[in-house]
Amino acid sequence: MNHLPLIIKREYLTKVRNKSFIVMTFLSPLIMIALFGVVAYLSQLNNDKERTISVLDETGYLKDVFQNTETTTYTNLTGLSLEDAIALVKEKEDYGLLHIAAVDSLELMTNNVKFYSEESPSMSVIFKLEGKIAERLREKKLEKDGVTLAQIEASNTTIDIAQESFDGEKSSKADSVVKLIFGGAAGYLLFMFIIIYGNMIMRSVIEEKTSRIIEVIISSVKPIQLMMGKIIGTSLAGITQFVIWAVLGGVLMLIVGFIFNIDILAMQSQQQEMALQTLQDSGINQKVGEYFIAFQHLPMTNLIIAFLFFFIGGYLLYSSLYAAIGAAVDNETDTQQFMLPILMPLILAVYVGVFTVIEDPHGTVSTVFSFIPLTSPVVMLMRIPFGVPLWQQGLSLLLLIGTFIFAVWFAAKIYRVGILMYGKKPTYKELFKWLRY
Repeated sequence: MNHLPLIIKREYLTKVRNKSFIVMTFLSPLIMIALFGVVAYLSQLNNDKERTISVLDETGYLKDVFQNTETTTYTNLTGLSLEDAIALVKEKEDYGLLHIAAVDSLELMTNNVKFYSEESPSMSVIFKLEGKIAERLREKKLEKDGVTLAQIEASNTTIDIAQESFDGEKSSKADSVVKLIFGGAAGYLLFMFIIIYGNMIMRSVIEEKTSRIIEVIISSVKPIQLMMGKIIGTSLAGITQFVIWAVLGGVLMLIVGFIFNIDILAMQSQQQEMALQTLQDSGINQKVGEYFIAFQHLPMTNLIIAFLFFFIGGYLLYSSLYAAIGAAVDNETDTQQFMLPILMPLILAVYVGVFTVIEDPHGTVSTVFSFIPLTSPVVMLMRIPFGVPLWQQGLSLLLLIGTFIFAVWFAAKIYRVGILMYGKKPTYKELFKWLRY
C-alpha cells in the first residue's frame, strides 16, 4: 500500500503546527520590518539634522561655491585668523570649520584644505565639500589655461555602442543588467531554499531517529516512502512559510511607514534625492526606458518554466542527500563531516554563476557547470536569461533528473540502514558498506 500521501500530510501538518515554526513564521517578518523601520527612521532623523559649517577662505577662490541647503548652512568668515575662527566656531557650537589656507598657486591648494570639528565629521559631508572644492579648482585651472567651461562641455562626447545579433535581434547594455539580476536572483533563491529547508529535513530525521518513533513508523512504511514524504512535506511547509512572509512583510511595511511617517517606496535620503534629480535629465529617462524594454525582451515563459523545473529538481536532489545524512548520524554535531561534500558544489555553483556567467554566459566554464547536476540548478538558472538553446536546457534537466533518481536510490540505501543505527559515529567506509545491504 502506498503511504506516501499520508506521510506527506503528516510531515506537513507536524511542521506547520510546531510552535517554533509558527513563532518564527510570524516573528521573523516582525523582527525584519521592525529593524527596517528603526533604521529608516534613524536615517531620516540623521538626514534632517541641521548643520552649520563656517568657511575661512584665505584664497578667495571659493567665495561663492558653498550654497545653503535645507540641512546645511554655510557661514563665510573674513578678516579672522585661524585661531580666532576656531574659537568663534567653538563658541557658536557650529558643526565645524573649513579652512582654505593662502597659497601661491592653485596646484598647492589641494594639500592646504583642512576641516576642524569637535567630533569626527560625517563622511558624506566631507565628500560633498571635497567635490565642491575640486570642481571649483578645475574651473579655475581651465580659466588659467585659457579654456572656457563652454568649450569643455562642447567637447564632451558620449558613445553608446549599439548591439545587434547576426540575426538582426537588437539588444543593449541594459539587457545584460536585467538578465543578470533575474538570473542571479533565481540562483540565489534556490541556494538559500536548499540551505534552510535541507537542514530542516535533516534535523527532522535526526529528531525522529533519536526519539525512537521511527522504529514504529518503519515497521509499516517503506524507507524510501518515508524519506520522500519528509522531503515533500517539508518543502510544502517551506513554501507556506515563504508565502506568509511575503504577504505579512508587505502589510507590515505599509503599517510601519504609516506609523513612523516613512515613505517606504521613496525614503527621504540624500542618495534618493540625487537619483530623482538625475532622472529629470532626458538622457537618464532614455536609460530607464531601455531597462523597461530590456525587461520586456526577457523570455519570461522560458524563465518561469525552467525556474520551476530546475528549482524543484535541484531542491529534491539536495534534500535527499540531507535526509541521508540525518539518517546516518545521531546528532547534529556528527553531521559536520558529511556537510562539506554537499555544500562545496553549492558554493562553487554560486561563485561560477557570479564570476563566470556574468563575464561569459556561453563560455566553456559556464556551459560545463550548467550540465553538472550538482551545480546546474544554480548555474543554468543564471544562464537562461542570456539565451540558452532549448536542447541544452533539456539535456541539463535530464541529467539533473537522472542524478536525482540515483541520489534517491543512494540516500534510500543509507536511510534504510542508518535510520535504525544508534550509538555509533559512521564513517564514509561504513556508508559504502550500507549500500550493499
